[in-house]
Amino acid sequence: MDPAKDLFPPSRGRRIAVFLPIFCLSVFFPALGFATQETSNLPIDTGTTAWMLVSTSLVLLMVPGLAMFYGGLVRTKNVLGTMMHSFAAMAIIGVLWAVCGYAMAFGPGSGWVGWDWNLVLLSGLDNGLYPITVNGQPMAIPALVYAMFQGKFAIITPALIAGAFAERVCFRGYCLFIALWSLLVYNPLCHLIWSPDGFLMGKAIDFAGGTVIHISSGVAGLVTALYLGSRRGYPATAMHPSNLVMTMTGAGLLWVGWFGFNAGSAVSSGVQTAQALTVTQIAAASGALTWILIEGIHLKKATSLGMVSGILAGLVAITPAAGDVRPAGAILLGLLAAVICYGGLRVKSRLGYDDSLDVFGIHGVAGIVGALGLAFLLRPQDGRFPVLEQFGYQAAGVAASLVYSAIVTLILVVLVDKLVGLKLSEPEQMAGLDRKLHGEHAYGLLNLD
Repeated sequence: MDPAKDLFPPSRGRRIAVFLPIFCLSVFFPALGFATQETSNLPIDTGTTAWMLVSTSLVLLMVPGLAMFYGGLVRTKNVLGTMMHSFAAMAIIGVLWAVCGYAMAFGPGSGWVGWDWNLVLLSGLDNGLYPITVNGQPMAIPALVYAMFQGKFAIITPALIAGAFAERVCFRGYCLFIALWSLLVYNPLCHLIWSPDGFLMGKAIDFAGGTVIHISSGVAGLVTALYLGSRRGYPATAMHPSNLVMTMTGAGLLWVGWFGFNAGSAVSSGVQTAQALTVTQIAAASGALTWILIEGIHLKKATSLGMVSGILAGLVAITPAAGDVRPAGAILLGLLAAVICYGGLRVKSRLGYDDSLDVFGIHGVAGIVGALGLAFLLRPQDGRFPVLEQFGYQAAGVAASLVYSAIVTLILVVLVDKLVGLKLSEPEQMAGLDRKLHGEHAYGLLNLD
């Protein structure tokens, strides 16, 4: 007899799963009023609009890139199931962001979370404009372009988490988890740091999401992996990647997409855009080169998996700093992220916890390195506060993301596990995600490794 099933029968569990997000919204926003969205008459800057359309597409490209990256790292029997996690985020968060996510993240609010009924279903943005400054002159881009650009960030963040518990989570539980996590973790953190009335807006620097995206998803992945426990057979059984060629291709797509991720966050088509793009390229190269050198010294050989790990470490570390550091700072951040992440992964293997695809070890750790390190590497004109004061604000942002994401993630994981189940049984893990959950095989073969 399963007490969880007795408490939450399947039919009742499904009803709760449907209405729980609605209930959370009603509890979360009981006192927030009806704000209005004013339409500006500013002229549209077509150059910036075109670049933001391209950036939005580049960030979306990162999601199938992530699917390939993760899919190549898991065993053959779990390739499709793992890739489905990324594509499911495109569907689920894509709808949630339009319905209420943007209203929560960028609506006026309390400093921690926002709300604007006119932003529900993006209805108030249909003819609206988002103000920007071009060469000192007030201009604008269509508000829907900005909303869709930010929506791609909301999509990829929960998709990143999936790598931490790859090969052992049921699909329905994952879908409910990322829906709730997006509403109750990502959106408040986004408002906290990026919304005009967020508590840390104008204080903590997070240019493109080192704190909002990578630290929050990294610690969420770690908490979920620890709660669920290890995969069947881990660590005694070797779990070799199914297709490192696909992983390297996915890493290449992520690298390309990251230019939209970082340079697009300037929301301009000018000098800062070029600066962000330049340091993104340099930090990724620095991370990759450093990882190759470390492996060459430590292992006497360089590996493809190591190189792509270095690429990601460099990209993640530069993300919060992309608009505010020079190329020398980018090289240093990429180097530090690779060294510290490499050491962190060695520690993980000794501790024995099963963060399947090293989400915390790369995204969480490199995000912390970038968010804290940028305080000492800012361009002189970009320093908002003295170095130590800026470091304090950076630390506050890191702490807020770590603590809030960890606590709420644990609550959500327990809740989802009790409602619909989250971890696959050992026989289901043996059969594999592809066959057991989706009735398919990635390569037309069945591999029970």
